[in-house]
Amino acid sequence: MDTLKFKTNINCGSCVNSVKGFINEVEAIEKWDVETDNPDKILTVQGKNIDVATVISVVEEAGFDISLVITA
Repeated sequence: MDTLKFKTNINCGSCVNSVKGFINEVEAIEKWDVETDNPDKILTVQGKNIDVATVISVVEEAGFDISLVITA
């Protein structure tokens, strides 16, 4: 399973609910979570063959800022 992390401005439970429908429509994503208590509001997505551009697109479509966090 692939794991990707993104920095966002999804900062509360209401925001998570706003983006939920968009993220859940991406078939490659099996599990996701937003660390709203993290200063960078990290969105972690897990699944197989996740397309970074698709994740960014759906989160932006939901009205939030997002950028990929590069991990070593």
